[in-house]
Amino acid sequence: MNLRMPTAGIIIMGITITSTTEPHVRPGPDCFRMCFILNRTLVPGALRQRTDEDNNMTTFRVRDIFILGFLNFALFVGAGNIIFPPLIGLQAGTSVWFAAMGFLLTGVGLPVITAIAMAKAGGSLSAITRPTGRICGMALTLACYLCIGPIFAIPRTATVSYELALQHYHVNKSGLPLWSLIFFSLVILVSLYPGRLLDTVGKFLSPLKIIALLVLTVTAVLIPAGAPMPPQGLYATSPFSQGITNGYLTMDTLAALVFGLVIVRAIQSRGVTSPRLITRYALYSGLIAGVGLVVVYAGLFRLGLSSSGLIEGATNGAQVLSAYVHFSYGAAGDIFLGVLMTLACLVTAIGLTSACGSWFSDHTRFSYRTCIWFFAIVSMLISNIGLTQLINLSVPVLTAIYPVFVVLILTFFFREKFHSTTLVIIPAAFVTFLFGLAEALNSSGGPRWLASLTASMPLHNQGLAWLLPAASIVFVMSIIDHVRYKRESR
Repeated sequence: MNLRMPTAGIIIMGITITSTTEPHVRPGPDCFRMCFILNRTLVPGALRQRTDEDNNMTTFRVRDIFILGFLNFALFVGAGNIIFPPLIGLQAGTSVWFAAMGFLLTGVGLPVITAIAMAKAGGSLSAITRPTGRICGMALTLACYLCIGPIFAIPRTATVSYELALQHYHVNKSGLPLWSLIFFSLVILVSLYPGRLLDTVGKFLSPLKIIALLVLTVTAVLIPAGAPMPPQGLYATSPFSQGITNGYLTMDTLAALVFGLVIVRAIQSRGVTSPRLITRYALYSGLIAGVGLVVVYAGLFRLGLSSSGLIEGATNGAQVLSAYVHFSYGAAGDIFLGVLMTLACLVTAIGLTSACGSWFSDHTRFSYRTCIWFFAIVSMLISNIGLTQLINLSVPVLTAIYPVFVVLILTFFFREKFHSTTLVIIPAAFVTFLFGLAEALNSSGGPRWLASLTASMPLHNQGLAWLLPAASIVFVMSIIDHVRYKRESR
């Protein structure tokens, strides 16, 4: 039986994903064709490879590693996460760089480490969650896909694009629902019937977005709009922990878990088969992407820091970014920013919807088309609560689950030291989840006794109350694991 499977490039910030147009074909993990779209966008010519004659292994040149780094950078830089640094810069004021350190820890450091772990795991998310058991592992994977999918990340693409494209013009209350309807209609149309349009858009969108961010970074340094304000709210007492929380909100660590396969496939597609080399190149590309993210984020922090005189009572970073662009470039800047971010958000939404649809169709009885319709409609409904409300809703959820993934990722690098990974990691993950859940309840107005309990823990003020308990349990359980193994081996 010959099944026709036409493909079309769905660009996610520099990624090409293959989608099927046949309704009876169930797209699964194997339907994802990861390749270097940046070969055609950021640099001329295709990625080259060289063979080491001594050991007969395909290796990358320095130039190739930088191309991979640009791919990684484009993967992380979405239209959603660029809205957090400007608001932090505005509200943190003179304490902005303390907040920036916390943000960079969870918004840059953790995603880079996660990308390296995923490369070491061969791009398999199940390899990261395996020690927790089949049911818990599936639950964590499900939570990861839902967070970067229809609950938070996909709806955020519509709200961010609305804030940057239309909110400046003071559209009435029906503006967001109408915008969401049009936005997700396009998402469904392209996800179900992909064509050459999106591929064409993606070819110039990635470099244009990166150039625009660099221009904003330079402009923020050269053209300050006002003097820094004193820190506001919690930034006055705990800027570092607030930065950590906002780093969670980028969801880049969760995205790195899902898109880790992209980097692995990109490396393997060039003939590299050695696990050691795959991990090494992923490390290099992660460091390059991390440096790029730090530069962009630093500029956006500076942008928010100097925007105190432009906007009062801002509730999200999109408002700050829009006000600064209008101040610096006028009406033309408003139009450019609105069009650019709308296209970026649209492409990201299509990519995330397709990725989630493929995963759920592969693990459930529902077809790919049914999943696309369902996720797009759910995302549209959730997006209507608005950007500020959506961010506020995501805070307790991400605060609860993020520490668990951090523990799983960090312990992955030395799991071979354990004789029973289940014995060591399950207690640590469980206790970490309890502390994360307690912090989440505190942030949403939980009981006072719970707040006092977590407040007594070390590093609570830094948002890391779970860290020492998790590390202690890993240490103690690893000793028990070692002793039990020695007894059984006698």
